[in-house]
Order: sequence, then structure tokens, then C-alpha cells
Amino acid sequence: MHNIRKIDTDLIYVGASDRRLALFENIYPIPNGVSYNSYVLLDEKTVLMDTADTSVAHRFFENVAAALDGRPLDYLVINHMEPDHCALIEDILLRYPDLTIVTSAKALGMIKQFFTTDVEGRTQVVAEGDTLCTGRHTLQFVMAPMVHWPEVMVTYDTTGGVLFSADAFGTFGAINGNLFADELDFDRDCLDEARRYYTNIVGKYGAQVQALLKKASALDIKMICPLHGPVWRKDFGYFIGKYDIWSRYEPETTGVMIAYGSIYGNTENVADILAAKLAEKGVRDIAMYDVSKTDVSYLVSSAFQFSHIVLASSTYNNGIFTPMENFLLDIKAHALQNRTLAVVENGSWAPQSGKLIRSILETMKNMQVLGENLTLKSCLKDCQMNDLETLAETIANDIK
Repeated sequence: MHNIRKIDTDLIYVGASDRRLALFENIYPIPNGVSYNSYVLLDEKTVLMDTADTSVAHRFFENVAAALDGRPLDYLVINHMEPDHCALIEDILLRYPDLTIVTSAKALGMIKQFFTTDVEGRTQVVAEGDTLCTGRHTLQFVMAPMVHWPEVMVTYDTTGGVLFSADAFGTFGAINGNLFADELDFDRDCLDEARRYYTNIVGKYGAQVQALLKKASALDIKMICPLHGPVWRKDFGYFIGKYDIWSRYEPETTGVMIAYGSIYGNTENVADILAAKLAEKGVRDIAMYDVSKTDVSYLVSSAFQFSHIVLASSTYNNGIFTPMENFLLDIKAHALQNRTLAVVENGSWAPQSGKLIRSILETMKNMQVLGENLTLKSCLKDCQMNDLETLAETIANDIK
């Protein structure tokens, strides 16, 4: 049986969710699943906006058929060629052989990379500002390269004010009945997963996101239909504002993220004491993570969120404790910048992690390190409590 949702007078949701998949892109944990969104526009000509992942193929095809209700499919608009959205192109062509694929030139090249089906004579290549009239509706195409692949475009329905935003404005998590963001407690239930989605999937491409936001500001947007997560029909300025903050690499929360890498618990103990001292000094927003047991995607998301970051790491094989090093290399790869940091190092015979952490931070943009490293040899001593107090005071004053 089909499961379609009417979004607007002529617009129907035909996507589906996968709650079995453990890792998105085979790397990011998705404990709440993920949705693969697709939309059918019913006009004088019918339009399908993107396809879906093979994992939901059966439900997707049932939904498309139900939405069309016996009508032919005239156009398939491909906004993004990543396989979780384009995997079913060949199958759609088999079911609706008379359709025309509408997409960018780079996406057409990728269709030929992914598939062997001959699409010559069955495509319409569009560029920036091109339009397609389907009857009552006119679709305008806006190029969005590197948000987050080079072929990406978004489609704007000038009649309904609907922005089909590709992977922009997406969120991890299945659709559990409530399709619209305003039907959810988004801050409580979705914001963390929206941030984790953005920072890990799109985070490296802040400049390109800013370019898209500038283009979007010129459009009279009344609804945002992303390829993952809920549809926005109210208060979408709030979510656009989040994207603006994240893509400018500005802190979302004035507070402290403490990431520690501890082998036998001594470095963890220092992190715990520091967190308590920060709280005593009035710092309200504190997040603590063991880098050995926390998936790095959550660490990256938190690093994007907080204004201040404490890196407390053991020395391992005369280097940075491996999980901490992986975290640092990941935030560097995602272009994190404009943060204030403090470094705590530990080592039983030759503490080296602090120096090496700083060497990585020096290759990143606008990363300010407060003071000198706090250096431990095996564990914190009573004589170092004043140094830890000073570090907490320095961080708290900087936040204030």
C-alpha cells in the first residue's frame, strides 16, 4: 500500500524512510533512521522531483504511482546525483519511458557515469535562471555547486514559492508521521541531528552555502522541501538562520566543549575537575565527550556548536592519542574556524600531545589557543590545582 502526503494543492510527498540502515554514507551513525524525500507536482505536465535510495524502492514506486493516479510522468527533475537520491533513475525510465530528465550539465555527465541506459534525446539540460513551465506552475533552476557535490542545483516553483533544496536544509532521522517541521518540537527532537547532518555532510563548504543563501534571499520562499528530513512551511527563517551561522563558522552556543582522550582515566579526571570549576565560575553550557567512545560525527557537530573547546589528550606512541588526532583531523577537514581553545596534555615519560595538537591548530583559520598547555605527568598533582584553577578562570573570563 502507498503512503503519500498532500503538501500543497498540486504537490504530493512520495518519499520513504529507512530505519534499518545503521550508517549513512556507510560512515555516520543514524540511530533514528533517515528519510529519502521525493515529490510529485501535478499540473498540466507532471513532475517528479528526484528519486530515492534502493532500500526504499518498492515503497517509493508505489507512492509515485499512487500520486500520479494513472497519469503519465512527463518530467523527472534531478537536483542531486548522489545515489541515495538518484539510484532509481533507470527504474523510473523503464516505468515511464516517455519522460524527460531535467538536470544540470554536470549531473547529466554523472548519469552517464552511474548508469548504462542511453538517455540521449530524453534529457533537457538547464543552467542558472532557466525555467520550465508545466501549466499553472513555472520552475526556475538555481545552480548550487558544492552544496555539497559539484552538479547540485535547487529548483524553485515560482507559482507556489516552494524551494526544492536538494541536500541543503536536510536533517538526519526518519519521518515518523509528522512530515512538517512545525508539527515537531524541532529544537528538542531534531536540531542536534540537523546540525550533525550539516556539519558532517556540508560543513566543509561554508562559502558555497553562503552563495546559495544569497541566491535564496532573492526568492519569495513560502516552503522548503529538502531531500532529507521534515518539510518547512512555517518559521523557515529560523532554520535558514542556523545555516547562516554554521556556514560562517560562527559559534552557535557560547559555552565549552571538553573533548578528552584518556587511556587509564587520569586525563578524564582532569577534564571532570575542569568542568566542575567552569560550572562554579558561572559557565552554564558545558558538553563533555570521551573521544574514544563517541562517534566523531557527534564531536564535529559539537565543535561547530560551541565557542570554546578544551582538548585534553594523553600522549600515545610519542604522538597524539589516536582518537583525539582523528577528531582534530576531521574538524580540520571540515574547515572549522573561529574558535577559542585550551590544551591539556598528559604523558608518563614524554608529554608530546599538546605540542602536536597546537601544530594542527596552527594550520586552521582563526583558532586562538589560550595560554600555555597544562602539562601532566601521569596524573594531576595537588601542586597543579592552582594551574587548573587558573585555566578555568581564563576560559570563564574569556566567555564572559
